[in-house]
Amino acid sequence: MFKKIMKGGHRKPSKSDATDPSLYGFGPSGNRNSGSVSTTNVVVNHASRPGPAASGPNSNWAPGVMMLTPPTGTIEPLPLFRDAPASERQNLFIRKLQICCYQFDFSDTMKSAREKEIKRQTLMELVDVIQSGSGKITETCQEEMIRMISVNIFRGLPPASYENTGQENADPEEDEPYLEPSWPHLQIVYELLLRYVVSSDTDTKIAKRYIDHSFVLKLLDLFDSEDPREREYLKTILHRIYGKFMVHRPFIRKAINNIFYRFIYETERHSGVGELLEILGSIINGFALPMKEEHKLFLVRALIPLHKPKSIAIYHQQLSYCITQFVEKDFKLADTVIRGLLKYWPLINCQKEVLFLGELEEVLEATQSAEFQRCMVPLFRQIARCLNSSHFQVSERALFLWNNEHIVGLIAQNRAVILPIIFQALEKNIQSHWNQAVHGLTVNVRKMFIEMDEELFDECERQYTEKEMKAKEVEEQRELAWKRLADVAHRVETAW
Repeated sequence: MFKKIMKGGHRKPSKSDATDPSLYGFGPSGNRNSGSVSTTNVVVNHASRPGPAASGPNSNWAPGVMMLTPPTGTIEPLPLFRDAPASERQNLFIRKLQICCYQFDFSDTMKSAREKEIKRQTLMELVDVIQSGSGKITETCQEEMIRMISVNIFRGLPPASYENTGQENADPEEDEPYLEPSWPHLQIVYELLLRYVVSSDTDTKIAKRYIDHSFVLKLLDLFDSEDPREREYLKTILHRIYGKFMVHRPFIRKAINNIFYRFIYETERHSGVGELLEILGSIINGFALPMKEEHKLFLVRALIPLHKPKSIAIYHQQLSYCITQFVEKDFKLADTVIRGLLKYWPLINCQKEVLFLGELEEVLEATQSAEFQRCMVPLFRQIARCLNSSHFQVSERALFLWNNEHIVGLIAQNRAVILPIIFQALEKNIQSHWNQAVHGLTVNVRKMFIEMDEELFDECERQYTEKEMKAKEVEEQRELAWKRLADVAHRVETAW
């Protein structure tokens, strides 16, 4: 309850100044060239363009406050589009957008209930107009619609729970997600934006003037929302913008890069990493071959380092898909990816190790023999350590690699190098691992190697036996030396 009270009472500014006064406000009438549209009571400014500031004793606007209330305290419903003459529909459309610019307090469900319902119904009608595809809307109406959408969705996000409590090491998976109270209106605004973007009537040459870089950046800032419903809409909308507005593609990729850099090297906190990776998974799938150097750098500098944060479990499935897509697109990247995984391999986090082993199997399945040979020595040294892990899930997951036919084929081709590396780990498991399932799987892997090359196995066994005997002799000599020292010390003590 304390978290919810704190979240309801404090707001943090968005990363790209979503509370900029130029985003909206009351003011005198202006022409279209000034970046605003004249209406009866309100002038709503585009998120990325300057506009007149609020003024006057009745103004409810203040810097940093995302609340536009009707100057009269109430709003009245407007006629339905189907009841209005065709000549009046553009003006009616703009007046309806004006109504939808008003913001209400959703912390009290009973407050302004009538006005909230009028706005909801108006938003639904606007969605129906865009979705029906009954005809192209004018440029003026498009501009005002994007302004209205900006007023509603670009806002300060509430502080995360760890910011309120000061618990820097709190587990993000255990945090209760904050659900946006204004979602009944916000959802319809997002639906309107989505329908506008995907509509065949939307001319990208005109729309890109309003869905510009500033708009996209502020949209990306909202991915840090804790509300999963909002992030799902944002994911779909950004993906559609990327597909439709080719001019924005490099900018979107770069902006997502920057979010990842900040997450990896500064905050390690961001609610929308999983959703952004889902978008990227689709983008990577569409990369043309040969792959650009820019995309390979993105893999090395952003995707592979995303294995570093502790919260990887939240987005690992999406990350693993992106990584695998790169290897499937260009098999020569397999060595780079595997060495990257080894670089960030966890030392004491067993659950994270299990995730890494699962991803490693997917990558190896797309790896060709030449790339496998480049990294197999450090790779199987790490696998040998996993085989001997006292955590049975880590050891078991490592042994499951031998259930994959493609990986077994790669191992068989290079058994002369791999078996000597992991032989000791296999023998230790058979002799002393506490878990019966691990013991049984190890026996099966051992039999597999015997069937592959019995002569090589016998040679490894001979070398292992010699090594163990030498180690035993060294241990006996060490114990004998300590015993002699103890005897000498005893004699000296007796002489005194």
